[in-house]
Amino acid sequence: MPNPVQYLYKTPKTLLNKGTGFLAGYSHSLNPYTGCTFGCSYCYVRQMPVSTFRGAEWGTWVDIKKESAAILRKELQRAKSKGSVTIFMSSSTDPYQPIEHKEQITRSLLEVMADDPPDFLLVQTRSPLVKRDIDLLSRFGNNVRVSMTVETDLEHIRKHFSPYAPPIPARLKTLQALASAGIPAQATIAPMLPSSETFAETLRPLVDRVCVDDYFMGDGSGGRRTKNLDIRSLYAQLGLEAWYHPSAYRMVYERLKKVFPEDRIYISQQGFEP
Repeated sequence: MPNPVQYLYKTPKTLLNKGTGFLAGYSHSLNPYTGCTFGCSYCYVRQMPVSTFRGAEWGTWVDIKKESAAILRKELQRAKSKGSVTIFMSSSTDPYQPIEHKEQITRSLLEVMADDPPDFLLVQTRSPLVKRDIDLLSRFGNNVRVSMTVETDLEHIRKHFSPYAPPIPARLKTLQALASAGIPAQATIAPMLPSSETFAETLRPLVDRVCVDDYFMGDGSGGRRTKNLDIRSLYAQLGLEAWYHPSAYRMVYERLKKVFPEDRIYISQQGFEP
């Protein structure tokens, strides 16, 4: 079982942050919460100041951002008056982690954006809860993309690396629901974990685009943050060290190429661009 979670309510001064680094293709990033109770072992945020200065283990605390809708409404109007607004939600938390069931901060932000749409919104999550908001997501037309993390198709691998994250079958069902509702979506194999040879075939009926990323391309430090977390030892416990290598993604890429058009397979940063 996970450790008890501490929830704190905070009123942020600002919600929209300038898109930089890996997210330089976006004008802004948007995080409805600080902290994330999925607490994935490999999460690069564990190595960022927001986590390291906290004094509590990543996954055991969440700040709930009060009055978010009102704050975003003002910020969004101001940002749009200055030019194109493209938003990545979320860069350092999952917008649909369990507390969202109760607090509905993410839903309140989507309501604001549905009324006053940005030029583009990417919703990054690994949670089936995103299905709840199909009614709002459908109002964005083609100016939204749900990026559903599906790092592997093997549940025992998921449980080994991220035991508190949602089950893989539930994520695949969510992609099916998004497809049925006509919501643009992609499967994001990030970070790429060991998977079966039929992973690509499993994804093909559910999405028309896939993004592959790994620790070495995608943790913002060329893999140093992940190395500091000693993720290699989790691979060693399973005898799968070969998957923890800068070239390992090529194997998954080649498998995807057999069933997806090459121009619908994106590598690392390009898969997250607006």
